[in-house]
Amino acid sequence: MSEDWVDVGPADALRDGAVHAITVGGRPLTLTWRDGAFGVIDGVCNHAGGPLCEGSLDGDYVVCPWHYYKFHRITGEGEPGFEADRVPRHEVREVGGRVEVKADAATRRHKLRHEPHPLTRPLAREPGPTRVVGISATAMDTAHPRYSTSEALLDVALQEAGALGCQTKLLRLAELRFRACEGFYSKSAHACTWPCSITQMDPADQMEQVYEAASCSPSSASSASTSPSSPSSPTRAAGRPRTWSATSST
Repeated sequence: MSEDWVDVGPADALRDGAVHAITVGGRPLTLTWRDGAFGVIDGVCNHAGGPLCEGSLDGDYVVCPWHYYKFHRITGEGEPGFEADRVPRHEVREVGGRVEVKADAATRRHKLRHEPHPLTRPLAREPGPTRVVGISATAMDTAHPRYSTSEALLDVALQEAGALGCQTKLLRLAELRFRACEGFYSKSAHACTWPCSITQMDPADQMEQVYEAASCSPSSASSASTSPSSPSSPTRAAGRPRTWSATSST
């Protein structure tokens, strides 16, 4: 084990309260200063390998920019309730106005074991008729519903499918509670996960109904959807099931 201390810069410049990405021994680390003390933890998040060293500070916790997982800036432990989910921490000291960091981590990484999300199960075609799901993305105030031409057409399509012996289901996004896509994919291709990280983090997220419907049968399920006229109202993509889809605009 190395006993080397590595000079990472002048203390005065690193006391600005920002999160600093530093490299020690070829490893990205996260350096912070708050309440008169420096802290150094690993620069890679436990969740999906996100750049923790490019995150932000929330009190004494470094927030990963990908999916907002938090780790204590000094101990590397997860936020309250998830302390055992921790990233390595490094010793840090100030010598002659310079900040030095111990090359070897003082603690080891530990990831909490989580049960696989139900959406990760292998998909299998269940016995029964062809299933057709209609997904309406029509923007509407559910307390004051209005007539929607595209949703009416979708309803006709589902009726026709039902007349052919198909099992049908209609989902209206306006009636579901979910957090809109936050564009994690724009940060990195690896930041967009399956299942969606928002659904993983929020058990009450109802977008799961869409994912379940769209992926119930990768070989023979069908889906039809209506789309909102405004592209500024993003919804999260329902995975990549091998299904046929038809879209129309409101």
